[in-house]
Amino acid sequence: MIELNNLTMSYALEHGRLEVLTGVNLEVDDSDTVAIVGPSGSGKTTLLVLLAGLELPAEGSVRLDGRALDELDEDALADLRRDRIGIVFQSFHLVPSLTALGNVALPLEIAGAADSRARAQAMLERVGLAGRVDHYPAQLSGGEQQRVAIARALVHAPKLLLADEPTGNLDLRTGETIIDLLFALNADSGSTLILVTHDEAIARRCQRVVRLREGKLIEEDKRAFPA
Repeated sequence: MIELNNLTMSYALEHGRLEVLTGVNLEVDDSDTVAIVGPSGSGKTTLLVLLAGLELPAEGSVRLDGRALDELDEDALADLRRDRIGIVFQSFHLVPSLTALGNVALPLEIAGAADSRARAQAMLERVGLAGRVDHYPAQLSGGEQQRVAIARALVHAPKLLLADEPTGNLDLRTGETIIDLLFALNADSGSTLILVTHDEAIARRCQRVVRLREGKLIEEDKRAFPA
């Protein structure tokens, strides 16, 4: 599903460049669950942005499902994200003029799905928002907005799910429900899950754990985490 080859990313600063990722190589098979851990500012979100094709690396390549992202134009990248990828970032990116139901149904409606509203309703029920479907983002708490964003990312059953601290704005019980939902999707549909997290208990649930350190990905054994 994923092949990263010598991936390097840096950003221009006033007095030089900030190196975020350096020579990252990683292969992830279909249906794998991978936790990415590391300190704040280590490049975890940048890596997800590159995996989603929202930016291109300074050097190296990203291949998703056999397709090199740097060979796709903007329309093809947008189609890939719409059809194959679900993204949950720390910023919710909800459309303020749409209700919770409208936000979740939006990717299905763009894709022309006839049952978009019914599927969106069912997914909102799965994340515990059955009673909030007609509410607008401004009428929802931060945790509720996060659950809407997660429902939107899951509603089209993506083959690749990228999640950046998906429980960061949720209480413990709701967070556990959302994590269970992410892993259920992985088990039910064979999707690939890439999960950025600071929670070592969540990381232990993944098949693989890699750590970002000084711009490099280092594979780690899950047994390194305390039980």
